Amino acid sequence: MTKTGATAQTRKAALSAFLGGALEYYDFVLFASAAAIIFPVVFFPGSEAATLMSFATFGVAYLARPLGAVVIGHFGDKFGRKNALLATLLIMGLATFVIGLLPSYDQIGPLAPLLLVAMRLLQGFSAGGEVAGASSLTIEHSPDRSRAFWGSWTVEGVGAGMLLATLVFIPVAAMPDEILFTWGWRLPFLASIVVLLIAFFVRRTLEEPEVFEHVKQKGETAKVPLFDAFRTSWKGIGRVALATLYFVPDSIMNVFGIAFAISMGIDRTTVLWSAVVTQILALLVRPSAGLLADRIGRRPVFVIGALGTAGMTFGFFSAVSAGNIPLMFVTNALMVGLFLALCGAIYPAFYAEMFTARVRYTSMAVGLQIGSVVSGFAPSIATVLTRGDLTNWVPVACMVAGALIIAAIAALTARETFRTPLEELGLPSTHHQSLNDVTEDQDASAVRTVSAEPGR
Repeated sequence: MTKTGATAQTRKAALSAFLGGALEYYDFVLFASAAAIIFPVVFFPGSEAATLMSFATFGVAYLARPLGAVVIGHFGDKFGRKNALLATLLIMGLATFVIGLLPSYDQIGPLAPLLLVAMRLLQGFSAGGEVAGASSLTIEHSPDRSRAFWGSWTVEGVGAGMLLATLVFIPVAAMPDEILFTWGWRLPFLASIVVLLIAFFVRRTLEEPEVFEHVKQKGETAKVPLFDAFRTSWKGIGRVALATLYFVPDSIMNVFGIAFAISMGIDRTTVLWSAVVTQILALLVRPSAGLLADRIGRRPVFVIGALGTAGMTFGFFSAVSAGNIPLMFVTNALMVGLFLALCGAIYPAFYAEMFTARVRYTSMAVGLQIGSVVSGFAPSIATVLTRGDLTNWVPVACMVAGALIIAAIAALTARETFRTPLEELGLPSTHHQSLNDVTEDQDASAVRTVSAEPGR
């Protein structure tokens, strides 16, 4: 079952993961930007805590993510990755489209924010199963020696979606207020339907991975994947949950960071352009980081990324508080575009490789979403830590750095899997044979065969 080269299904799985990640994080950044700039006015007008309540609507999606991980992961491990991923795509895309149609508070009163929360919960439910499923499907279709590289395209899609959302939102944010807060903000949400249609077309042509089909044919699929996942892989699930605290700076930068920079007198379009530069750099870094992780291992790349991000967090907030725009661009690019991108590039392979094919989808999804809950509410926690004074950024930076240090420690406790054959992933260490050992055995066998041939 060992693969030595990329196939058409490898490339299609990577493209599917790319498009799914693009849709999910187009929605993520769009909602985050709107939560910082639009929703306090449109859905919470006149409230003294409008910004805090708006940030909370961003965070509620993370409450639905664990449920999505369990439900979608169940179907993905029991019946197949493909249909589960089609479901995540439709739920996410349609919920985002509907947000663009919602009436404002001035039109229907308290029902407006309730509908916004309902759509956000659907987005969270869908996101709970998207990345884990796409990661599982991609590495199961990938050659053993390049799983991190192909897996990185899941997060490349995430970066592309973030970049697209930011680029779309820049001209929207520059609109006059009378247009922006009536119909202008709706356009990016409605435009998400285009990405949905393209992604659905690609994903429906995928095949199930051979390693999963082998489990099904042998009748070894888990009856209740969640129970089996915690029974056999609870340490891996906990490790993934803690490592996923590296998401904290992502949500902080996309919500709290925007509001903080604007409060420091930096123009909102300048803040968004800083994000664009950062996201372009990250798009260049991730595939290279995947290739590096396939050569030297998952752990060193992840740990360097987490600790580097922790250090640069203080540099970014210091630059913004001083109103130093060039330094803001540089520190943001280094923090998110370089160091955080290292973590993002390899976690699809790193996390998925901790589990067997039997419970891979559920285990990764549940661990990922448990860790994501903290990240989702990080902007609200940050707002509370500032005690109403956004210039009080040091507690926020300390919170971010603390989360990243915990993530790095969790990664260091994981087994290194970059040389482990696909069918042996997640098994006890006594079952493992490195790819180098496999190659050496094959070479030795070939030598013996040649030596045994007549006339040799």
